[in-house]
Amino acid sequence: MKTAVSSCEHLERLHDHIRTFAAIMTQRRGADLPGWLDTVDADALPALRTLATGLRRDLDAVINGLTLEHNSGAVEGAVTRIKALKRQCYGRANFDLLRLRILLTP
Repeated sequence: MKTAVSSCEHLERLHDHIRTFAAIMTQRRGADLPGWLDTVDADALPALRTLATGLRRDLDAVINGLTLEHNSGAVEGAVTRIKALKRQCYGRANFDLLRLRILLTP
């Protein structure tokens, strides 16, 4: 892998940007994101510029997501479970039975 990355200047820069972004995500350093976005915008890598543009659309939410330890994981899990139950009952049950299954299924 190192030979593939080091043989191409574009891949090497892309690799560095991705590693930096991974560190920002894993270490919850959301405050560093605007600097990373400016660095990506200054570089001539169109795919990363597209990512940067998407992240800038709701920058405050992205920074909060990368900084705060609060998340909606428990809620998303409950919604996924309810959707799975709904799919199982599709065409066979009315709302009352679906409601009962949701309330009684652990």
